[in-house]
Amino acid sequence: SGTIGLMSVAFFLILICSVSTAQVKKGTGPAKTPAKTQGTTRPGGAGQATKPATTSKPQGSGQSRPATTQPGKEQSIQPNKPSGNTTSPSSRPQNKVETNKTQNNTNINRGGNNINSGNTTINNNNVNIDRSKNVNVNNSRNVVVRPPYKPYTRPPYAYGGHRYYAHHPYHYHSYHAHYWGPAWHPWGFFVATLAVTAIVISVNEQKYHYDQGVYYVQSSGGYTVVQAPVGATVTVLPEQTEKIVINEVTNNYYYGGTFYEKSDGGYTVVAPVAGTLVPSLPEGGEEVKLGEITYVKIGDVYYQPVKVEGKEMYEVVQVEKDETKN
Repeated sequence: SGTIGLMSVAFFLILICSVSTAQVKKGTGPAKTPAKTQGTTRPGGAGQATKPATTSKPQGSGQSRPATTQPGKEQSIQPNKPSGNTTSPSSRPQNKVETNKTQNNTNINRGGNNINSGNTTINNNNVNIDRSKNVNVNNSRNVVVRPPYKPYTRPPYAYGGHRYYAHHPYHYHSYHAHYWGPAWHPWGFFVATLAVTAIVISVNEQKYHYDQGVYYVQSSGGYTVVQAPVGATVTVLPEQTEKIVINEVTNNYYYGGTFYEKSDGGYTVVAPVAGTLVPSLPEGGEEVKLGEITYVKIGDVYYQPVKVEGKEMYEVVQVEKDETKN
């Protein structure tokens, strides 16, 4: 029995040793497992489990760059990006419109755009008037006023060494320029090009371009409107031309401040006859106050405001130097 007991103890010890050895071979020992896990850096080992964790670096780096790479500069860049949106389609047309308006206005005054010039003429002709361009025209050839068709029965108005004759009494009414349509322009008006309907007329060796009641001379960069030259003849007058009775045998035709008479070749420009009444005056005139009377002066011609048969009109004034004042 004693032998049997010793054998049992020996067998039990051998069994314990075998179990312990098996556990060591399988890597289940509690002390060795942490060492193997910490030391695993090879691709085939448990390090593969750590590589997915490294995939978070792009996320982390993408999120941290604005904060870690000089935040002040990043903040200054971000506001500039919205300001770059000023070139978006919604804002660009507005800037272009403002720029174009300024350019168009410049072009209108300098004759850069005929169409816009016409539109501006409707609203305000004075914008386009530049009388300095009339230096190429010798207007001294024009007769200012022809003698009256009948003697004056009223005494002249004397002022400043001159006498001003009129058939009708003075009746003031403010000067309002008449509008003859988009084709008409006042003296000094500048255009870059002429319509295809314009024709060339020569008077006293001066070449003019005529179109729909308006006379132009060529100037730097285009054409400038000038006073109709006496002696110029055209075959057709504009539709708004008015017939004015001078006397029993003479009629004038009036358009845009210009007087015409019927001639063999058509209609010829003439100087106004003193005492002639006209219902309206063109743009480009100025009110001139001489003592108690305010005249409207267009070129060198004086018009006296009058009232005839209840209608406000203008009479061509004959001006003479008062020789008694010498």
